[in-house]
Amino acid sequence: MTVDKKTLTLAAVVAAGLAQMTLPAHAAGQEKCFGVALAGENGCAAGPGTTCAGTSKVDYQGNAWTLVPEGTCAEIELPAMQDGTPRMGSLTELDRDLPQA
Repeated sequence: MTVDKKTLTLAAVVAAGLAQMTLPAHAAGQEKCFGVALAGENGCAAGPGTTCAGTSKVDYQGNAWTLVPEGTCAEIELPAMQDGTPRMGSLTELDRDLPQA
């Protein structure tokens, strides 16, 4: 193998590795699920009141997410709210259980 072929092969391997790291979460069999993370255990890019991963302020914060296996978000069993309303996970942000300003 010539130096040029070795260089091209190495470049292709590195590019393939980088492509694997940039796959969206759902491609790896996971999805973002809002309203199921415990305080301080959310994924990055949570809503107002958080700056990034691990900064949610309350359990089950509606605008904070965590990764869960694809297709399980709405099936996660959570404690009911204080008024008895059931809590469910959601694939979109929720307006419930937000930290007090």
